[in-house]
Amino acid sequence: MEETQRESMEYDVVIVGAGPSGLSTAIRLKQLSSEQQSNISICVVEKGSEIGAHILSGNVLDPKALNELIPDWEEKGAPLKTQVSKDSVRYLLTESITIPVPLLLTPSFKNHGNYIISLANLCRWLAEYAESLEIDIFPGFPASKLIFDDDKVIGIITGDMGRDSKGEKKPGYEPGIELKAKFTILAEGCRGHLGKQIIHKYKLDQGKDPQHYGIGFKEVWDLNPEL
Repeated sequence: MEETQRESMEYDVVIVGAGPSGLSTAIRLKQLSSEQQSNISICVVEKGSEIGAHILSGNVLDPKALNELIPDWEEKGAPLKTQVSKDSVRYLLTESITIPVPLLLTPSFKNHGNYIISLANLCRWLAEYAESLEIDIFPGFPASKLIFDDDKVIGIITGDMGRDSKGEKKPGYEPGIELKAKFTILAEGCRGHLGKQIIHKYKLDQGKDPQHYGIGFKEVWDLNPEL
């Protein structure tokens, strides 16, 4: 079989996934390197065509972590504008009758002072801030596989471009790029493709209970403003 010739780039840190965790990790690592007067190279790869493309749209954000990461986020224009002013949890009995549930029984539902945001917009803003710190961000580059040296992860390979549904090369085919790094961080979500590879290779699930997953559904209601 013909060996694929790939372009190769080297970084100190490669992060897979440009969601809030991946971008926050990149920013914090860059901050720490600056505090220690060192300069580390960091790149973040994202499968979505743009930052925020694969992020759940709605979110209620507790700003505590953002305050710690970027204390002057408000001056820098972070897209946090609407604060929660009132909480109400209700049990629906009929179409017209509801019973309020005391917040003492549902403390995790108390969001007074938090922000109602678009998480996708926050990720776009975090990406812009990360780029201002000279962090490379590559949207549209899904991570295909890990690179191993003996038993050590030394980077990733991005997905090939220009293959058909059967995996055959089409005109304009371009092989994926090798991104090698001293440290590879997976921030791709709970059922990430590379995470599965890591779990399988190192038998991380051996003798462990299976992971549990939940699916959330959001329903938009049109309410009478007089209610």
